[in-house]
Amino acid sequence: MSPEKYPNQPILLVDDETAWLRSLSLTLREATGIDNIIKCSDSRKVMDILRETEVSLILLDLTMPYFSGMDLLQMIVQEHPDVPVIVLSGLNQVETAVRCMHLGAFDYYVKTVEIERLITGIQRAFSMKEMRSENNSLKERFLEDHLAHPEVFAGIMTTSKKMRALFQYCEAVAQSSEPVLVTGESGVGKELVARAIHRLRCPDGPWVAVNAAGLDDTIFSDTLFGHARGAFTGADRERRGMIEEAAAGTLFLDEIGDLSPASQVKLLRLLQEREFFPIGSDVPRKLKAKLVFATNCNLSEKNCLNGFRKDLYYRLNAHQVQIPPLRERFEDLPLLIDHFLSEAASALGKRRPTPPRELATLLSIYSFPGNVRELRAMIYDAVSRHRSHILSLDTFKEKIGYCGDQQASAKEEGIKYPERLPTLEEGGNKLVMEAMQRARGNQTMAASMLGITRQGLAKRLKQLSASAIAN
Repeated sequence: MSPEKYPNQPILLVDDETAWLRSLSLTLREATGIDNIIKCSDSRKVMDILRETEVSLILLDLTMPYFSGMDLLQMIVQEHPDVPVIVLSGLNQVETAVRCMHLGAFDYYVKTVEIERLITGIQRAFSMKEMRSENNSLKERFLEDHLAHPEVFAGIMTTSKKMRALFQYCEAVAQSSEPVLVTGESGVGKELVARAIHRLRCPDGPWVAVNAAGLDDTIFSDTLFGHARGAFTGADRERRGMIEEAAAGTLFLDEIGDLSPASQVKLLRLLQEREFFPIGSDVPRKLKAKLVFATNCNLSEKNCLNGFRKDLYYRLNAHQVQIPPLRERFEDLPLLIDHFLSEAASALGKRRPTPPRELATLLSIYSFPGNVRELRAMIYDAVSRHRSHILSLDTFKEKIGYCGDQQASAKEEGIKYPERLPTLEEGGNKLVMEAMQRARGNQTMAASMLGITRQGLAKRLKQLSASAIAN
């Protein structure tokens, strides 16, 4: 597999001086890591190149034979308005610069004296093009409500509209060079979403995952950046860091909220400069991997408490994917239960048990602090214990503290009565309606809460219905 070039879409350099094209290409490669370049020394070929190849940026000389830079600028803006054009000139002429900007140029620089500013301008042009592309992609996906690559998310069991919107957002930002921050409570599936972003951006590239929890600064630096031979005692050979290992793919850094202050500074520099130094080396290396971060911490609260740098938080937060907890998408429970039952039965070498109809309703009264991971563990435990054809509810009631919670709640809160005591009939009716509400309409669950048979509950509901019609 050939290494991935940067950027994904090439830059087009247009100048009639081949020596300048060669010099500028080398400068861009050394200063920014840009190595995906098309050089054109004949202005007559520019429009043909643009019709055949989608480019990310054009650096355009102003003074050329056949078509001048000004002529080409007008043609490019008319036929390819989404491609930013930076005009380069050998002369610092204010009137010419203003005219180019009016015609649609992204920026204007003097060739020999503004290289540093040119590099900054190129990065700004990339960012602007990416932002425009992401906005258009998001608009298209949300308006049409479709996924371009649904197969990428096939491993995430969901029917939730919130999750579908999250998938659409992932598709829109996956190609961005900016980092993606995946947030959510423990057990919601942050790594699954991060892997989906990886498959969207670079499915053939390597996936490299690093857990930052518990890493001191020395281990963090060596893990990410690697080291040169002789960098420290025992470093008898050079070692590539995880950033280089993931160069044509994705580097996933989990538990980012646990980084030490010193490691946060180094990560900030990596994001700002897009380069790093292996330990013991003074030769910088370019960042080419897609960076995806994850945390179950609220980083905005942590930086208020001086636990996380604000400037790093803003860098990480260019694109944020917030995964909702399971309790906010209980519509996924039946699908998840079915999936984990099959998975557990296969893993444990058992026949797949039939879940009771009221299982999803029972679990929907529980808050699931451990989210999908906790649900999976519950089902594995229940499958390992089951002996009959129908899966028992008792294991799940035990796990969620169903009986205990009800009794504890009654002891702690007691029953509050109004000034006028309700009759036994009125009180019974209120209990029935409360049980039906808590059981989300499931009569078997409501009858279990009330300690009566399902047939007894059905009789009471029939009486309530008749009474309501009579009144």
